[in-house]
Amino acid sequence: MTGRGAIVESQTDVLIIGAGAAGLTAALAAHEAGASVRLIEKQDRLGGTAAISGGVVWLPDHDQMAAQGKDDSAADALAYFLSLDHGEMDEAVLGAFVTEARQMLSFLTGIDAIRLTMMPDYPDYYEDRPGAKADGGRSLDNDLFDFTSLGEWKDRVFQNGPSPRMMLRETPLGGGSGVVEPTELQQRTDRDQRGWGQALVGRLLKACLDRGIEPDLGCGGYRLCIENSRVTGAIVERGDQQEKISARQAVILATGGFEWNDALKHAFLRGPLDAPASPPTNKGDGLKMAMAAGASLGNMTSAWWVPTLAVPEAEWQSGEVRNMPVLIERTLPHGILVNRDGKRFCNEAANYSALAGAFHRFDPATYDYPNLPAYLIFDSQYRERYPLASFMPGAPLPDWVAQADTLAALAAKIGIDAQNLPVTVNRFNDQAEQLDDQDFARGKTDYDRFYGDRSREGGAATLGTLTKAPFYAVEIKMGALGTNGGPKTNAQAQILDVDGQPIAGLFGAGNVISAPTGSVYAGAGGTLGPALTFGYIAGRAAAKRINQ
Repeated sequence: MTGRGAIVESQTDVLIIGAGAAGLTAALAAHEAGASVRLIEKQDRLGGTAAISGGVVWLPDHDQMAAQGKDDSAADALAYFLSLDHGEMDEAVLGAFVTEARQMLSFLTGIDAIRLTMMPDYPDYYEDRPGAKADGGRSLDNDLFDFTSLGEWKDRVFQNGPSPRMMLRETPLGGGSGVVEPTELQQRTDRDQRGWGQALVGRLLKACLDRGIEPDLGCGGYRLCIENSRVTGAIVERGDQQEKISARQAVILATGGFEWNDALKHAFLRGPLDAPASPPTNKGDGLKMAMAAGASLGNMTSAWWVPTLAVPEAEWQSGEVRNMPVLIERTLPHGILVNRDGKRFCNEAANYSALAGAFHRFDPATYDYPNLPAYLIFDSQYRERYPLASFMPGAPLPDWVAQADTLAALAAKIGIDAQNLPVTVNRFNDQAEQLDDQDFARGKTDYDRFYGDRSREGGAATLGTLTKAPFYAVEIKMGALGTNGGPKTNAQAQILDVDGQPIAGLFGAGNVISAPTGSVYAGAGGTLGPALTFGYIAGRAAAKRINQ
């Protein structure tokens, strides 16, 4: 039957819901294991959070490290994570990530679905812990990808803004200069060569298309079909038509997190998440499907936290203000973070995910979060040398950046304590002159200095006085790259029920599941490494049943 309200029926071996990095990888793994695959996506473009990300992938014990003389092992990676564990990790699931990551990379590289190059100097975020690699090597960057090779699909990859024509390792975020010769840049533009997450998703998509796997876009309204306690497919909506897709072997959930769903955030997260940096399509579709199927949940209070800056000039296509991760701006000399009392409350250069602990400090006396909102305070030395978001030195700043000739006047403008702010800045200045932050130890680690001013040595890369008027301030909110809680899985990526048993026919990968690494963001690419690996595990495990 066809027509409004009618249900069209179809069949496949493995149905994958969500066409981001995890879903695309799962599709490839299932296909190469002999399964027929159906890959569906609710949006009119695919790639999701991965497509707009930096695209860096954190992987332990890979061949490029060995080739450059860097020692690593799955045991080192396991020790690293367990040294940071607060009870939220399942060691078997974590072990599946650190041992299967190498196989995943070999698999995707072997079918030309990924091309990664190690960023040799990018340190792990907790470099003092057992198994950490302070000298880097586990973070890998995408080589450029030619989008013209996608044909009509080149415009169906999600993006918001200009296409990135650099590899991340060429930019300050990856330790580069941010400069590419104009002729080379023009050639990249002419060829539509893209880096970052665009390259990651583009190359995964090309590998799918080469195998006849064409994602079905605009398929939403998901409802799982469950028969005799087994997930047997899903009913989806496309326009005014419903389709029942039967999955002979399995359904794989790869729909992303729930950071744009207010009800789910309020129900689960430990503290405010007001300004997500991910696309506003991440509304918990997979989480709700898993809960309806009786899934056990894990790590629900956490997220891949990151401080963010709302840029009113930049909006998503659906109209929401886009929030930019604040990675570099808070680590540069001549700037500090303060709370509403005009006081510093953290090491501004600490890794962004762990920094949420400072933002989420709860004061029982006031029953409030004293470090939210926070403000980045910087002076004219900063303004003359460094960009703020997309506003380069010397360019006019927008009205939402407060400016004043004195610190007290600046405090009054943004509504924070006007007596404390000058005192805070004076104390910081004294310590910055000595390159010794006695309050929060900023500048002590390689990571602290990595995002700083690399033209300066040692602590001077991140420590510098605020002395030159006028002074500036922008509000910094608590955001996230995505949530990292969801249905629990076992080491085979099978989603577990409330009794810890696999739900027959249901698998998961990416931000929709309880993260294999718990709440620990290991280093640059700490979300995509597990997402790709569990996409690979899920696709392969789901397809294996066909050959039994």
